[in-house]
Amino acid sequence: MDLENDEEVEQLLKKIEENLKEKLSEKRYNHSIGVMKKAEELAKIYGENTNKAKLVGIAHDIAKEMSKEEKLEYVKNCNIEIDEIERNNTGLLHGKIGADICKKEYEFSKEMQDAIKYHTTGNIDMDILAKIIFVADKIEETRKYKNEKKENELKIAREMAVNDLEEAVLYLIDSSIEYTIQKKELIHPDSINTRNKIIINSRLKKV
Repeated sequence: MDLENDEEVEQLLKKIEENLKEKLSEKRYNHSIGVMKKAEELAKIYGENTNKAKLVGIAHDIAKEMSKEEKLEYVKNCNIEIDEIERNNTGLLHGKIGADICKKEYEFSKEMQDAIKYHTTGNIDMDILAKIIFVADKIEETRKYKNEKKENELKIAREMAVNDLEEAVLYLIDSSIEYTIQKKELIHPDSINTRNKIIINSRLKKV
């Protein structure tokens, strides 16, 4: 796939859109379009390839609405390694499964696969593309909350994202961890490790 060939990319985008309409609910499909648009916007700000960002943005949730049983069967059949937390919270698996689907069906590069793989929990190995997708997923324009606190956090994150991508990732991870604790659910170590790495790197820059 030639990411510099706009016509080729547009053809692939249309193919993915058609597949998503078959796999996802209207709300999830609209979210995917929203992430694509926000990822393109952030890519322009942070010097990332916009075609790459659009493709990953639209495809990131391709496995989101698979059932628990389908997800567990998929990772077993495709030899995808998962941990105990992912086995207990299969909602986390859609990143790994989505990355595998996009590799096989759309020939996504490893960098693009990783951005999909990391978009829910974060990861210490996230590059600019992965951070863009992580943030775009959580701040795209169709996302709304009835909870006033969450809605206010969303507004802050949107403003932060266009000025400091790293700080936006940290802010969104902190918000997610707080919410997960309140629900008394498991926190994936990748989120904690990513948070710690960002803070350590920030302190090193100040030395």
